[in-house]
Amino acid sequence: MDRPTIDEYLANMGAGGSRICEIDASEAGAGNISICLEDLPGVHKVFPLSERIDLPLPAPALAGRTLLVTGSGRRLRQIAADPVAAIGAVIVEDDGQHAELLSSPRRQFAKLTSEFNSHLAVHNDQISARDLPFHATVHAQPPHLTFLSHIPAYQSTKAMNDAILRWEPESIVALSQGIGVLPFMVPGSDQLMAANVEGLRTHEIVLWGKHGTMSRSDLSVTRAVDRVEYAETGAMYEHMNLTAGGVAEGLSKAEIRSVAEAFGVTSPWLD
Repeated sequence: MDRPTIDEYLANMGAGGSRICEIDASEAGAGNISICLEDLPGVHKVFPLSERIDLPLPAPALAGRTLLVTGSGRRLRQIAADPVAAIGAVIVEDDGQHAELLSSPRRQFAKLTSEFNSHLAVHNDQISARDLPFHATVHAQPPHLTFLSHIPAYQSTKAMNDAILRWEPESIVALSQGIGVLPFMVPGSDQLMAANVEGLRTHEIVLWGKHGTMSRSDLSVTRAVDRVEYAETGAMYEHMNLTAGGVAEGLSKAEIRSVAEAFGVTSPWLD
C-alpha cells in the first residue's frame, strides 16, 4: 500500500484541527497537534527554511524521525486553509537531543507549541515500546470533560469512566481502555509531561484535570480526534443529566457488557 504524501499528512492535521474546533474543543489558539513518522519524503521542499534547535527533553527513540508539529498560538481552525503557516517539521538528530526545525516562508509562529515537551515525550515513549511507523497526538480543551474535572466527585479515573461510558453503546467500543484522569498540573510543566506519558501507556486518551485532554493514535490524527469526540459526548450527556436533576439512568453495567461481548471488546470498565 502506498504511503501517504506530505500533503496528505498536512491535510489530515488540518481536518483534525477543524473537527476539534467544530466541537468547541479549541478556543482561539488553544490545542495542538503533532505526528511522528519514520521519514517524510519531500519535507525540505515544503519546508525550506532550516534552523537547529535543542529538544526540550532527550528523545533517543526518535533519532532520524520526522515530526510535524503545530506552532504556538496557531488556531487549529486555520490549519486546513494554510497548513505550512501553522506547522513546523522537526527532524531529530542521531543524538536524540537536537533537531533540525524546518519551516515555510509563510510561517506564522515564533516557536513550536508550548506543549511540545508532552508531545515529544509521548512519541518517544510509544515508539520506544512499540517501534511504530506512525504516531499522532492531539491536545484539545473539550468543555464538558473539562467542566466535569472541576467537580470533586469526578476527579478520579474510575468515577469519570463510570460517568461518561454509560451514555452511548458505542462508547465502550471506541474507548475500551477508558479515559485516564490526571489532577491539575501547570500547563507545559515537567510534572504534567511525566504524568501524561504514564497515563497514555494504559489509555488512548487522558484528561488533564481542569485543563483539557491529550489523545493518541497509531493510525491518523482524525482517529485521535475521534477519541476526544466520543469522550466529550459522554461528558455532555453527563452534564445534561446533572442539569436535569439526575433523572436519566444511562446504560446499566449489564447493558454495557452485552455491547462489549457483541463486539468482542475487553475493558477494565465492565465490572
